[in-house]
Amino acid sequence: MTTRQKHLRADVPADAVSPLVHAVSARDRRTLDMVRDAVAHGETLLAYQPVVSAKAPETIAFYEGLIRVLDATGRVIPAREFMPVIEDTELGRQIDVIALRMGLTALQRHPSLRLSINMSARSIGYKEWSRLLHRVLGRDPTLGERLILEISESSAMTVPELVVDLMDELQPRGVCFALDDFGAGQIAIRYFKDFLFDVIKIDGQFIRGIAHDADNRALTGALVSIARHFDMLTVAENVETARDAATLAALGLDCMQGYHFGAPTTRPGWQAALGRNAAG
Repeated sequence: MTTRQKHLRADVPADAVSPLVHAVSARDRRTLDMVRDAVAHGETLLAYQPVVSAKAPETIAFYEGLIRVLDATGRVIPAREFMPVIEDTELGRQIDVIALRMGLTALQRHPSLRLSINMSARSIGYKEWSRLLHRVLGRDPTLGERLILEISESSAMTVPELVVDLMDELQPRGVCFALDDFGAGQIAIRYFKDFLFDVIKIDGQFIRGIAHDADNRALTGALVSIARHFDMLTVAENVETARDAATLAALGLDCMQGYHFGAPTTRPGWQAALGRNAAG
């Protein structure tokens, strides 16, 4: 901070800043209350978005299950609007358990489904989450071969040792791990070779408009090269145009995900055929 900036800040009275701080705090409290009410009343669901093969976009490699909650008006609220507020709380752990339960239920009901479920690394030591996963995999070990657990860069770096331990435990049982938002800048290179993720999902900031951005093409190419060296499947996130999709395929991406191929939906076509047995 420059001397001038310090001087200007010193001239700003404390009560001029407090309304903004109060507004943010009030918004966060409303978000917590909304999610808490949704959890208490079972107003949660998964939205499914396809991840397609780059070489054959008509082929779906797997789906990502994205947690949603309903507010008091019945409006569907995506995770990006509430997870930053609740991720470090007990409520965040409960949401991870709910997402895992719904994902495992979908895998049980639809034997051809391959599904990724988002989780916070903070849930690794959460007993209810761990017990649910081990109980269901114990009943049907084949589910592990169709389950992908997605962990973001920022989350993985909070407890890297626990993430590695979980991989060591579950990868021999067929469970895959995806590193979400790869390239967002959180992960330390010294940890990368130890994590051994199976799937790398390249952050959308490098993907959107890539057909017209030479710098992003170079950066994405470098990320693909790193992933290929470690024998990891690469997924481009936030693919929104045919031209971007063609560019990404030419760069050697394995899979793509985004509105160009399909928006997240709470009613995928295959869901009507699901049975009634639930995980738990």
